[in-house]
Amino acid sequence: MAQEIRTVEEFEREVLQSDIPVLVDFWAPWCGPCRMLAPTIDELAQEYEGKVKVVKVNTDELPMVAMQYGIRGIPTVMLFVNGDVADVKVGLQPKAVFENMIERVLGE
Repeated sequence: MAQEIRTVEEFEREVLQSDIPVLVDFWAPWCGPCRMLAPTIDELAQEYEGKVKVVKVNTDELPMVAMQYGIRGIPTVMLFVNGDVADVKVGLQPKAVFENMIERVLGE
């Protein structure tokens, strides 16, 4: 299961200060495509456990984090490496797109 980030401090600790890559799903409960993407995000969390951290940020609960990263549409999935954004995908995407994002940074 993807971990739910609830505070700015938790985002900084779990994402920006992480020593492994972090896949962040920016979503909201009212967003249909976000709900469709949720099972894929949870599958990725299981498949890459220990290699990549997978978290979810509700843009309604943490609008300041969404604004900081220029989130205009959701779902937006960002891959962070060493606190920096390494890749971004906006909208509902197939699982393979996210696997490719992850494999690129793990293969470096």
